[in-house]
Amino acid sequence: MPKIILEKTIRAKREHVFGIVANYENFQNLLPQYFTSVRVRSVRENIAVVEEHLQVGSREFVMMTKHVTKYPETHEVFVIGGDAKGSHFVEQFESVPDGTKLTVNANIKLGGISKIVGVFAKKKIALEFGKIMDEFAKIAET
Repeated sequence: MPKIILEKTIRAKREHVFGIVANYENFQNLLPQYFTSVRVRSVRENIAVVEEHLQVGSREFVMMTKHVTKYPETHEVFVIGGDAKGSHFVEQFESVPDGTKLTVNANIKLGGISKIVGVFAKKKIALEFGKIMDEFAKIAET
């Protein structure tokens, strides 16, 4: 299971960054090149179950995810079904003098042939998720 840690400082207030990066309902509108489909299946307080199609590199992942938000500190995503089932992402939002430090800790579980090449794909996966973080940062900073 590739474990990835990414950090990025975004020149915007924490609440604003959280409102963009943790707004799963708007992912398809903000980043359609990555989130080709997003359908919210249920919401209860700060927990949502979402059907997502995520394009990472040349691969599309079809997943059922559970999003847990704790405004404005954390956004957790658990992959509860489909491709990458068992993966877990934690996004932490920290106020810093330059804006917001976004830290993403990801434990990615790959199946099939992806599991075999997972060790070799870790760098590529980190690069692709880094691109998504960069896109969120551009949106938050404008």
